[in-house]
This record gives sequence, structure tokens and C-alpha cells, in this order.
Amino acid sequence: MLTIEWSLASGWEKPCIKPLENLSLHPGSSSLHYAVELFEGMKAYRGVDGKIRLFRPTLNMDRMVRSAGRATLPCFDQNELLECIRKLVEVEQEWVPYSTAASLYIRPTLIGTEPSLGVKKPTKALLYVIMSPVGPYFASGSFNPISLWADPKYVRAWKGGTGDCKLGGNYGSSIYAQQEALELGCQQVLWLYGEDHQITEVGTMNLFLYWINEDGESELATPPLDGIILPGVTRQSILDLARNWGEFKVSERYITMSDLTAALEENRVKEMFGAGTACVVCPISKILYKGKHLHIPTMENGPQLTTRFLNKLSDIQYGREDSDWTVLVS
Repeated sequence: MLTIEWSLASGWEKPCIKPLENLSLHPGSSSLHYAVELFEGMKAYRGVDGKIRLFRPTLNMDRMVRSAGRATLPCFDQNELLECIRKLVEVEQEWVPYSTAASLYIRPTLIGTEPSLGVKKPTKALLYVIMSPVGPYFASGSFNPISLWADPKYVRAWKGGTGDCKLGGNYGSSIYAQQEALELGCQQVLWLYGEDHQITEVGTMNLFLYWINEDGESELATPPLDGIILPGVTRQSILDLARNWGEFKVSERYITMSDLTAALEENRVKEMFGAGTACVVCPISKILYKGKHLHIPTMENGPQLTTRFLNKLSDIQYGREDSDWTVLVS
């Protein structure tokens, strides 16, 4: 693991790579009481050429700095931290799976260690990075579409809140709704927002809809970054790829449940999928909304576009295709 301590008095201490061990924290630490903490999620991939790559890690560093500012945690030099992470992966490179169906998950974390019960900006903090090999998201090695529960009684994020930052509190408070979704036979929550039931995120993933829009255009749509959406690295990559292809309209726009139900009734929905570091893309086949099961025809349509994004991103991550989106570790 990598650890770097910070204090208001001394600033950042020297980075240290050492064997994984438990943390020793004061029981009054602000991260334990007031959720003054944040994390990132990224991966290292062993390519078909044997080289180890990180995928667009500067986007993770940018987001981590933004999260730190929102949590009143200390800022840091993004390039320096990225170099520390690169060195950590290099030291532990045998933990990067020799497989194009697995990877090494990397979890940079920044916590407030203020030894006081005062609700205030911390004067001490700890930045650490832990890692673990992870296998394919889908146990069968192929797409397994998921079912979603959409109910406006729970909200993941709100305007002026922290939904656009990767703070632990956003996730801990979502578990209750996730449990209810499971009890209703659904695998994930489709988070809605506002009186018009805007579609925002799915579980811990960003959401994409490929459809024929109201104007008769083929369109790939995802909710805009308006403060309640996490700016995902996979989300940005999908938008960049689609805009570069130039084959259909690509929009960051609001989509409501009434927009979706109308499109389903008129057979205008082609594919719907979640996107994130864990699974890359995850097809959606069913939504439970207002007591009714809405069938999403993602799998009947290939899913051609969802599969195309998965293959393209995987080719870049595992070195089958050269790209300036990757950073070589070794």
C-alpha cells in the first residue's frame, strides 16, 4: 500500500510504499464521525503485449482534487500522486492478472484524521492507496442484463449537494434503497430526481440511452453534469468515442421517465446501459416503475452499440489498440 500523511503544520510528508497493514486512527477522527473522506476507483491492465497500463488516470486525479476541495481536505499535486500510484503498481506488478478478462483494482483514498469532535476543516489527513486483483464483472464472461427499480422516494443526490464528487457518504446512504430494490426482485436502483422524475444514475454507474429521439434522430443520450451526476471516466470515454465516430447524435440532456415510457410505447428505444469502471458497460433489460415492469429491448438489439463500446474500450485498456488514453506502468 501507499501512504502519505498531511498536516496543516507540516504539509505533505514523504510518500511511503509498505506492506498492507491496518490503520491506527484516533477514535475522534473526522472521517469516522463526519464522513470527511473521499476515494477514487481505477484499474491497471496487463495487455496482450505484456505491458501494464492505466486507463485515463489523469481524469481520476482531476476528479479526486475536486472531491478533496468539496470535502475540505488538502489539495495535492496530481502528477506527483499519479507517479506514486504508478510506482506502487510497478512494485506490485505481479498482482496484475495475466488475463484480458481481469485487472488490478486501485483505490486511492483521502481521509480526515483530525483528532477532535469539532465539526470543522481537518488539520490532519491521510492519503493512502490499496489494490486488489478483480475478475470479470460478469461471471459468465458475457453480458448479463440487469433489472432496475425506479422510485422517487429515495434520492441519490440533489442540487448544491455532493453528487458530483466521489465521497463515501454518497454511497453509504444509497445502500438502504439498494436493499429495497433487491427485496423487490431488482438488481440495482435507477435514481430519479425532481417532480418530473428525471433519470440520473443507475446504481453506482452513469446511464446511457440509445434511442430515436422526439425529432426522429438516432441519439445517444446521457444526463448532463449539472451537479448531481458523477463525471465518470467511462462516461467521458463513451461520449468522446461516439462524437469521434460521428454516426449519430450525441447529447448530454435531461431524460424523464415520461420521455422513456413514451419512447417505449412508440418502439423508439434501442438500447439502455450503465457505464463505469467496474463493468465498463452493463446492459439494462427491465425497469420496475410505479408497480409496472417496463421491458427495455437492449438485448434484442444486439446489443450492438453497448457491445461496440465494450470492445473498443477493452481493446485500448488491454493494448490491442494504441491510444493516448493509456499510461504505461512497465
